[in-house]
Amino acid sequence: MRRNHLIAAASICLALIVYATLARLAGRPALMGHHEAYWVVVIERFSAYGLLGFLLSFLLPGRFALACSLVVAVAMGLELMQAFIPDRDPGFLDVLQKAAGGTVGVMLAQMILAFLPRPPS
Repeated sequence: MRRNHLIAAASICLALIVYATLARLAGRPALMGHHEAYWVVVIERFSAYGLLGFLLSFLLPGRFALACSLVVAVAMGLELMQAFIPDRDPGFLDVLQKAAGGTVGVMLAQMILAFLPRPPS
């Protein structure tokens, strides 16, 4: 049952990231309005992908490389898709921020999983 909840949470998180990344600029959700400071945007990206990495890491316990590569692939793929949307602009620095957030989320979840008791085999 817990696995189903994790799958649902990761799916919802991914859907919201896809919407926020590929929506037109006027329809994009914003934390503090559409004229927010750059550091707020960086925190939004970092935390959204951190949450995605955290959830993926709980779905794939012990598979650090797979969880990290999934988060980085999502970040790169969505950033490349932004090239096809007229008012969005892809950026290499954006990919790095998103990948860093996802990797930190995966590492945090792996540290938590290391201290949790293992179920009997």
